[in-house]
Amino acid sequence: MATPHSPTDQETTVPVPEHQVFESPNSRSIKVGPWFITASTNPISNAPECDALQATLGIPIPEMTFGRNSLKLEHQPSGWRYTFTTESALKAVRVGELGDGDGGVKVGYADKWLQSRVDPSSEYPMPETVPTKSYDWTFTTMYPGHQIPEPPSPTGSVLSTDEDYEPPPPPVIPEIINWRTANPANPAHTIPMAELTRPDPILFYAEIPLFEDELHDNGSSALLVRIRVMPTCFFILSRFTLRVDGVLFRTFDTRIYHSLTSDPSLLVRETSGWEAPYDRVRRSLPKRNDLTPLTDPTWIAKVLSDLPNSVSQGEGAKTGWRGLGTRREIITLKNTGEGTA
Repeated sequence: MATPHSPTDQETTVPVPEHQVFESPNSRSIKVGPWFITASTNPISNAPECDALQATLGIPIPEMTFGRNSLKLEHQPSGWRYTFTTESALKAVRVGELGDGDGGVKVGYADKWLQSRVDPSSEYPMPETVPTKSYDWTFTTMYPGHQIPEPPSPTGSVLSTDEDYEPPPPPVIPEIINWRTANPANPAHTIPMAELTRPDPILFYAEIPLFEDELHDNGSSALLVRIRVMPTCFFILSRFTLRVDGVLFRTFDTRIYHSLTSDPSLLVRETSGWEAPYDRVRRSLPKRNDLTPLTDPTWIAKVLSDLPNSVSQGEGAKTGWRGLGTRREIITLKNTGEGTA
């Protein structure tokens, strides 16, 4: 959470909109304008939760799986809701034999690693009732979040004896809408980095880890979602980071931006994938013998995005991964309870 500060000559005081922040032991929420946003952060899933999730997915799950963590957005006038969840992120991991476009990483220890996860003596074995399937052992996911099709649960109690009690209105049934390709000539269809780097007050901030795995000590695979709400906008960054030691680095980012003054409410979603050989990224280390930055997702993402597009979003690490490149989409939501457009 940013510390309040006095504006300097280079800063402009930004009016802070009316908002409310709610906190509980495992979640934080903010109500601002037409939005209600909730970040749920819980401990690593316990054994029964892991067994249930593995049974649902049919594949081993990451060593550190936060199955109850999530980020949820609700646009109250339209009833539109959007979320990032661990289960859905893992459902986007490729199951079955990897083919063209899957970006499969085949190294000498991959089969040994897979066997370590399906062996009954493993610390993280598959439940006996779940048949073992081939899958992407790096847990690469291009999950951008998803719309919740069900309406929010109604509030209030139908058992109230208060004579003045009025039952809540029926929930708005959200329209299932698709993101549509942004217009590159329309400035409103871009993410304004100048606004996001401005030192505005931060009204709400959360980091929501969804999963992490050390790939049997041969690298790291992790998915982390961040959100910050400022006086003029909110911004979400969901970042998947993969490091396979001696082989490659891979990042897949989903960015969602919304201006709180847009009417109708406009959301911009940008998905980007980068990849490069391990040694190409290692050459960018500030200190040759300090490998610490190789474990920093922020540093990795900067190095990959600073490489020529022909490298990090073109040939990548020569895996043929379909996630390479950048795509920008938008949706608009009515602020008057008339649904979406």
